[in-house]
Amino acid sequence: MALAFDEYGRPFIILREQESKSRLRGLDAQKANISAGTAVARILRTSLGPKGMDKMLQSPDGDITITNDGATILEQMDVDNQIGKLMVELSRSQDYEIGDGTTGVVVMAGALLQQAERLLERGIHPIRVAEGYEIASKIAVDHLQQISHKFEFNATNIEPLVQTCMTTLSSKIVNRCKRNLAEIAVKAVMAVADLERKDVNLDLIKVEGKVGGKLEDTELIYGILVDKDMSHPQMPKQIENAKIAILTCPFEPPKPKTKHKVDIDTVEKFQTLRKQEKKYFDDMVQQCKDVGATLVICQWGFDDEANHLLMHRNLPAVRWVGGVELELIAIATGGRIVPRFQELTAEKLGKAGLVREKAFGTTKDRMLYIEHCANSRAVTIFIRGGNKMMIEETKRSIHDALCVARNLIRNNSIVYGGGAAEISCSIAVESAADKYPGVEQYAIRAFADALDSVPMALAENSGLQSIETLSAVKSQQIKEKNTCCGIDCNDAGTNDMREQNVFETLIGKQQQLLLATQVVKMILKIDDVISSTEY
Repeated sequence: MALAFDEYGRPFIILREQESKSRLRGLDAQKANISAGTAVARILRTSLGPKGMDKMLQSPDGDITITNDGATILEQMDVDNQIGKLMVELSRSQDYEIGDGTTGVVVMAGALLQQAERLLERGIHPIRVAEGYEIASKIAVDHLQQISHKFEFNATNIEPLVQTCMTTLSSKIVNRCKRNLAEIAVKAVMAVADLERKDVNLDLIKVEGKVGGKLEDTELIYGILVDKDMSHPQMPKQIENAKIAILTCPFEPPKPKTKHKVDIDTVEKFQTLRKQEKKYFDDMVQQCKDVGATLVICQWGFDDEANHLLMHRNLPAVRWVGGVELELIAIATGGRIVPRFQELTAEKLGKAGLVREKAFGTTKDRMLYIEHCANSRAVTIFIRGGNKMMIEETKRSIHDALCVARNLIRNNSIVYGGGAAEISCSIAVESAADKYPGVEQYAIRAFADALDSVPMALAENSGLQSIETLSAVKSQQIKEKNTCCGIDCNDAGTNDMREQNVFETLIGKQQQLLLATQVVKMILKIDDVISSTEY
């Protein structure tokens, strides 16, 4: 870009390659951006709620994903448009922060954009619309705080947590055994939670899956599951009160770092070398035996000779165990990872009540269970399912449930689901709009209308008459002053979400409104789009 002056001294700007750039200005730019944002939201709208549809996505290399998790759909979709990418990042940030509500936040943002378009057509300035949205989102977030309920739970009474996790799982493929999975998720979170600090480290929960069996066979293991088997087929398959040596050094003679060459010209020299190697192996195995180890878990492999020796000395071993798994095993068993044989001592051994190898079905697949550990702060959720896609989707569903349980431990406030919270906020925002004299009140009313889009989508996806159902529930909330009335998606015969046990976390809902408003404000402030045309 360069600045030039004409003969009268007036400045004008020269844009390089002007003819190869396309440019949208003012209202056209805003409308193009809004239509891009709403297009993305429209895709996700049908995936909202317990009766939401699933999407099937095919990656460039032919892998197929079937899911109705908003963040996953948008991650896998190849979105070119920049505003579309903003929507993808919106659902990703909701996923990272809260873990649940990724579809709802995009639907909400799409509805706000649609309402904004109508206001812009009436000639209201985009900044005033953005300010009105900001005011309205504050009102809605404060209102959510007022209508929220505290959920009392403790280590023995986990039923409230299970009910909330069931709400999350009800919109997934796995909803037929949501009770079972919700209990597993809550127990896993309670096992690793630090209730005094109100903190949960989800890294300590490992989610493993194996094709085969049925979804009901999914189990929670208070310990670690490793997708490996004993290195020698004749080693014992079950070890009780195991003392585990966790090694990151290979079972083989040390290799010099420098380049070297060994000349062997007689049989005797070869025999000497052979004996020396055997002695190395003997010493290594003996060192493990001396400190009292009854099981060796090694990050590296070892050759047949070492394997044979371990077998003879009755020292079961597992090889090629990944680094992340080693760390989890060390956390669970209270052991230390040992990098050199010389540093191996009895204090560094991990302790587990039971180590067993389990075979699955008719295949030769075997897995190693390390249970009854000294420190049960590391647990594994083991998922079974009919095919790989089912297991992947179950993993995503379990992740959402774990995040919800974690959020409730951090902040135990809940609001009622099924669109009840949105309808209540919509009524509150609508009534607060009259207090604002300026043009902003139009935007505040538009925000209230946009809030209705979530319950509307829930009703549509459940096959109900959307406008009739929404207006009936809204009038019921106003008449009875009952903020628990929502859309009866499951046809349970009651609109009261307390009776249906449909709950959502307060921080999840607040985050949805705040994130959606921020992104919409950002999109509304763009009034000039310069893009280089593709050749």
